[in-house]
Amino acid sequence: MLNIETIMRTSPVIPVIVIDDMADAVPLAKALVAGRLRVLEVTLRTEHGLAAIGAIKAAVPDAIVGAGTVLSADDVRNAKAAGAEFLVSPGNTPSLISAVAAENMLLLPGVSSPSEVMLLLEHGIRHMKFFPAVAAGGVAMLKSIAGPLPQVQFCPTGGINLNNAGDFLALPNVLCIGGSWMLAAADIRNKNWAEIEAQARIASQLSCGG
Repeated sequence: MLNIETIMRTSPVIPVIVIDDMADAVPLAKALVAGRLRVLEVTLRTEHGLAAIGAIKAAVPDAIVGAGTVLSADDVRNAKAAGAEFLVSPGNTPSLISAVAAENMLLLPGVSSPSEVMLLLEHGIRHMKFFPAVAAGGVAMLKSIAGPLPQVQFCPTGGINLNNAGDFLALPNVLCIGGSWMLAAADIRNKNWAEIEAQARIASQLSCGG
């Protein structure tokens, strides 16, 4: 059975996917999985997010599909109904944590400060999304957090690209990173799935120190 740490250790990068055209969902997911990025975060930022999760789950059995930009209890319930295997949020609130527990879902909640980390630790949560990673202090902040809070493991997301990905992945408290650099808008617009697969393959070869 999947748990959040297993998901985070499956591949070094979790693509953060925004679906603007429903027709792109399945071929995009197939390209990423073919490039050895199996864990996919499909955000709920557009009207197609929930439907895309269901379509990908049905058509790409090797994918581990999560819902991103989960903000409310309704999002939790809707994402579960759509077939999401895990949830990702940019931050966290007591009502969100309660809804996730009630629905027995896996959550990667967002934090950007030691105080937020400590609040989640009180709920027994040790795996978190560090967001927005670069804007919130980046590698230096994560190194600082590791001192007093070594039991926490992160998926930094926000401002990460191929040039700085290795710096984050080298940290002992980082299990994976989130990013969208392998999903160039022009490639999606032109249905250039081969290039997306190639970029995913490059990302999949990054090594993690966590």
